[in-house]
Amino acid sequence: MNPRKLTYLGVGLVALIGSHFIQPRLNDARGALGLTRSEPLKNAPPVLAFTTVALGSFRGMIVNALWIRSGELQEDGRYFEAVQLADWITKLQPYFSTVWVNLAWNLSYNISVKFPDPEDRWKWVQRGIELLRDEGLKYNPHAVDIYAELARHFHHKMGAYLDDAHLTYKWHWYQEMQAVIPGGKPDYTELLNPKTPEAAERVRILKERYKMDPAFMQEVDNTFGPLEWRLPETHAIYWASLGLKEGRGEGDKRNLRRNIFQPMQTAFQRGRLIENRLFIGQSNISPGLRFMSAPNLAMIPNAHQAYLSQREADPEMADHFATGHRNFLQDAVYFLFTYGREKEAAQWFNYIRQNFPLNGLKPGESMEDFCLRRIGEDINETSPDRIKAMIEGPIAAGMTELVVGDTDRALALLRMAGKIHENFSDRIGRQKSTVVRMTLAPFEEMKIDVARTLLTPNENVNPDFQNALRSALKLPADFGTPRTNAVPKL
Repeated sequence: MNPRKLTYLGVGLVALIGSHFIQPRLNDARGALGLTRSEPLKNAPPVLAFTTVALGSFRGMIVNALWIRSGELQEDGRYFEAVQLADWITKLQPYFSTVWVNLAWNLSYNISVKFPDPEDRWKWVQRGIELLRDEGLKYNPHAVDIYAELARHFHHKMGAYLDDAHLTYKWHWYQEMQAVIPGGKPDYTELLNPKTPEAAERVRILKERYKMDPAFMQEVDNTFGPLEWRLPETHAIYWASLGLKEGRGEGDKRNLRRNIFQPMQTAFQRGRLIENRLFIGQSNISPGLRFMSAPNLAMIPNAHQAYLSQREADPEMADHFATGHRNFLQDAVYFLFTYGREKEAAQWFNYIRQNFPLNGLKPGESMEDFCLRRIGEDINETSPDRIKAMIEGPIAAGMTELVVGDTDRALALLRMAGKIHENFSDRIGRQKSTVVRMTLAPFEEMKIDVARTLLTPNENVNPDFQNALRSALKLPADFGTPRTNAVPKL
């Protein structure tokens, strides 16, 4: 045999033997990076199963062509056609996570706004969420971009005020979650070990329809809560947290951390859901008047610890999270002060002084001066969350003054709260838009809710104070316990 051929044969043999030893390490690396799809598709639609087998390696060429064409259609504003192409791509290549994100975005953001009816819009937004949660994650369980987009849908599309139909989205989600998590506060003992057929059915729906794990819900609640699970920002936190747990790549985790802490701020600012009892039993009321939201002051300690944990987990982003942490604590001080919880406000104010060199405070500024300065800045705000805190806080303080006998002070605080409510309502009423995106409940209803909150049995509230407040407000003895349709006049 020719010596050259023998040389080639020897080199090939050495390479073959070497690959035998190297291949296991390569397989492990491919698996760790998510490059290997060794498991067959399970429960896939017939079209997807057929194209996967029949087209073989030609699928990649077809997908590339369709993806380029889909981008061109989207640039031209032909979203319906782009959605159809994206749907074909997901059938040809279900492991292409970017297409799932793009397709869901077009459904929820671009196509939904083509419909003037809020109910029609909700169907498209709902479909975008279902596409990411039920289909995209089924084939891409470690795709961080899908988790991040799902969290964005809940926080930005459904939870924010930017879409004219956002109240309809919130109302539908409230109804769906109320059916499986009555009252919005899960009984985790029941969810983790259901004893009744009704509880077992709720768990089944949570797992099968909403793809949510009660054990992980409890973990999220313990970390960030107590959370209100009928609000969309809670679900943004859930899915971003799950992505942080399941996702791969440190850069991706940073993106998910942002998708946790932005909705966490929202959950703090308006994470307490209040049923609007003025309209109980009325079916033709606008979704925006069916319920109200208010600051969730109970989550301050856990949110504080979450910031500390994330600053430690990602040293390179520590300064970024420190800024968010400081801003959160400043809001906490402000809200606690406006709700009359001055002792707690002072504790967090001192923490800011001691732990944040660039704290945004003026030299020598006291906690009271800082909060009054914020009130002066926020009086012209258009944020319902801040305005609610500014209204409910003086109401609560005024009712406390009634108990101690300072009627003049109480009336002054209630007048201030009424003026803030009137100012905000007038400014919103002058908006040129035909759709009211931000609403406040009537002032009388807000007073009733504050009274009910103060009079609800609570181990941290003195029963003697509650009895004295009932007497001062001339309310029945059972007010603040079972919810009734009666609306007392304060």
